[in-house]
Amino acid sequence: MKKEVKDTIIVELGEKLKEFPHFYLVDVTGLNAEATSDLRRKCFKKEIKMVVVKNKLLHKAFEASEIDFEPIYSALKGNTAVMFTQTANIPAKLLKEFKKQEIPALKAAYVEESIYVGADKLEELAALKSKTELIADIVALLQSPTKNVVSALQSGANTIHGVLKTLGERPE
Repeated sequence: MKKEVKDTIIVELGEKLKEFPHFYLVDVTGLNAEATSDLRRKCFKKEIKMVVVKNKLLHKAFEASEIDFEPIYSALKGNTAVMFTQTANIPAKLLKEFKKQEIPALKAAYVEESIYVGADKLEELAALKSKTELIADIVALLQSPTKNVVSALQSGANTIHGVLKTLGERPE
């Protein structure tokens, strides 16, 4: 491969690192053409950009980045695919579907400005909530006391109305 082509690939990887806030490094050793195609199809449906890269080129892209990816360097061995995503936990959930086959296996991940190294972190990554899920949880928590107050006021109004009606109908 010519140096110009390598430089172009490094620049493109650097742009993807800036464009996507989260990425997963996955070992795709042993995947046949059918399984790779299936994985790519599932990634596409879940809006994950999957790219198979040379480890040295990815290493150089990491070095050129403003973020210190040094803990990930040890995971750059064997066949590596990078899954770029906007939502932190979607690739982990996708990889859990394949866990029975043990291929593809998680090597490392950069999620929510934290680095995770090792396949044992898959459960932890899948359990992470996305930004939209966290916002929904906060909104639900904020609405809960309001709903309780409105409910209490409505039931109290019915009770007071019933008492007044009974007293009004009672002969003096």
